[in-house]
Amino acid sequence: MIDKKIQDAFNGQINAEIYSSYLYLSMEAYFGSINLPGFANWMRCQAQEELLHAMKFFDFINERGGDVNLTQIDGPPTKWDSPLHAFEEAYKHEQKVTALINGLVDLAIADRDHASANFLQWFVTEQVEEEASAYDVVQRLKLAGDQGGGMFMIDRELATRTFVYPTAGTQGA
Repeated sequence: MIDKKIQDAFNGQINAEIYSSYLYLSMEAYFGSINLPGFANWMRCQAQEELLHAMKFFDFINERGGDVNLTQIDGPPTKWDSPLHAFEEAYKHEQKVTALINGLVDLAIADRDHASANFLQWFVTEQVEEEASAYDVVQRLKLAGDQGGGMFMIDRELATRTFVYPTAGTQGA
């Protein structure tokens, strides 16, 4: 059985992960509106990944005999000053999520909940990748500056990202 304070914290993380998905969908809409379909594709893949993260917490709570409590999701921003600004915000958001995951790890360790601490290690590793991925695009956008050719090349590269929903028994996403 999952401890109530861990359960409540994990329910809060479900909300945070669904908000992340919602934020990236909003960014997808923004990129679509400025005719950057590759950027929009990258954000759609990211939104799908974040929803999968929420479902991992959802399933874990259920597997441990807890209660999933879904709460209201705040509305995300809808406009950014530039593609660079949007990706800088995505990077900051991933840093915030990393802090949330680290807080959950600290709580699980303090509560001596080894199953939850073990479960969270996947997210610790995932957040390293999440931050690095957003940071990489930020750095490439800074290098490209206002050069249309550079932006076009980045857009083409981001269009190649795919989201593959993991099959049963895999850890992926």
